[in-house]
Amino acid sequence: MVPGERAPVNLSKVVNVTWPSSSTASGDAQPTAPAKSPGLLSDIRLFVLQKPAIPTLVEFTSEAEREDYGQRILQRLGISVTKYAILNIHRIGINVPSQFAFEELLRWDRDSVHWPNHLAAVEREEGRLEHVSIYLLDRRRHLLGIKNDMFGLNKIPLFRLDALKFESFPNSSDFDNARYLLYECSGGYPIGFFVTYVRSPIASRGEVEQTQVFFAVGFDFYGRDDWPSKHVINTIWERIHNRVTGNVLNRFKGLCEARFQEVLAGSRP
Repeated sequence: MVPGERAPVNLSKVVNVTWPSSSTASGDAQPTAPAKSPGLLSDIRLFVLQKPAIPTLVEFTSEAEREDYGQRILQRLGISVTKYAILNIHRIGINVPSQFAFEELLRWDRDSVHWPNHLAAVEREEGRLEHVSIYLLDRRRHLLGIKNDMFGLNKIPLFRLDALKFESFPNSSDFDNARYLLYECSGGYPIGFFVTYVRSPIASRGEVEQTQVFFAVGFDFYGRDDWPSKHVINTIWERIHNRVTGNVLNRFKGLCEARFQEVLAGSRP
């Protein structure tokens, strides 16, 4: 599957699952789901200013390591990422079954507590996950009493995501037990891909939690393939993006582990 090629997507299939009865949360403390951010200033504090409790950025120590990750992405997703000036990958371990974490990802919308919806609002097209736009400062709301359309914020999204391939169930030959949502990314400035990838842990890489969740994005600024890999815009973008993504994944981990404990306790279906 390559960018531009469309694959049929079916998210309507529902599977009844009986989860294991033993607790999967680390430690004895009962995990608590993060509270929903009440507004824009709260989004800035929780997602931009606050340092993530668990570091999530996958840092490349050499160009060879970046190429190695590029090969893994090509093998698993069928897309080449070597051409992009930006390749940004974040990972976090979550103590819940992989299917449970993936199904939480399918709930992603403007009410998701792990996402800064006041700062960058999620807009599903016709309520579907196959086509998603992200708007700065939530296009449905007013900024300081002024309609956002005065600034064009309701016309041009920060970026738009169009499904390339959704893999809701692992293939029988897949040793990673992987599920993922792969998008072509366009709109405002990024032109490339975005993927959320869920798989089982790999012991040789020091992964111990039951499920590993990855957020990865690759693109060229403004669609320019001659954009330099080292640029002040790249540096500023990566610092903000890394902070926000780290907090998104930390909050997603807390949400999944708390909800899974509620399932085990019988308080959530």
